[in-house]
Amino acid sequence: MIKRSHFTSRFLAYLLITPQILVTLTFFYWPAAQGLLQSVMLSDPFGQRNQFVWLDNFIGIFTDPLYLKSVGITLVFSFAVAVLAILTGLLIATMANRALIAKTPIRTLLVWPYAVAPAISGILWLFLLHPSFGVIAIFIKRRLGIDWNPVLNGTDAFIMVVLASAWKQISYNFVFFMAGLQAVPHSLIEAAAMDGAGPFRRFWAITLPLLSPTLFFLMVMNVIYAFFETFGVIHTVTQGGPGGATTTLVYKVYQDGFIGLNLGSSAAQSVVLMALIVIITLLQFKYVERKVQYTV
Repeated sequence: MIKRSHFTSRFLAYLLITPQILVTLTFFYWPAAQGLLQSVMLSDPFGQRNQFVWLDNFIGIFTDPLYLKSVGITLVFSFAVAVLAILTGLLIATMANRALIAKTPIRTLLVWPYAVAPAISGILWLFLLHPSFGVIAIFIKRRLGIDWNPVLNGTDAFIMVVLASAWKQISYNFVFFMAGLQAVPHSLIEAAAMDGAGPFRRFWAITLPLLSPTLFFLMVMNVIYAFFETFGVIHTVTQGGPGGATTTLVYKVYQDGFIGLNLGSSAAQSVVLMALIVIITLLQFKYVERKVQYTV
């Protein structure tokens, strides 16, 4: 029987939800409204004088080749980060779930990287892949003969920020995949093994379908992470370079708004970025969720 809370007075109920409402209004709706208003304004660099210009800011960004380039970079970047982080997290969770000894210490160590700030994560990968002093970079150049140089080569820089961003998110995915794997009934796995199904067949036919709700949730969260929360990595490692090869939409907003002081264009880019992530999320719910299996 479901227990329900009953309030003798509406005042107490409203009083209890007031702090959350105030936080939401202050840190979400008010900034969002300010951004929408600023996106149709032409402002001086210090925001003292504003002129209503209708949709000129939006027309300006969609006719800017650099902005259109950043849109393509963002889509490829978010897809690469999400796929790499999810697949790696799933692989590590599967291996950790089958560990016979020291399960708890192994799982704890695998979760720790999520506590590292994005900027620190970027610095760690910079020390590994910098062409001058990076351990891995020196090995790649001297042992494999590959001219690795993310400072000057846009493709190398893009690969480096993808690796750094995905590494930060692997631990997050690992936690959810571990919870999902532990919820898979062992009786189904044992029955399939008795019928002669191998490990890969058991994983593909039983474990993966039962993990589909977790997988769908992580797909949405990883795409949002790649769009918004990778700013610290990019700012620390490449600052959008070289030649704009790692300038994602969220970093373009920073460049135009905080460095270029073009407040109207920056606000318009923020609105487009929010609209883009909403559209991508809705498409995921519309087409991907159909293949999610919520029951055994």
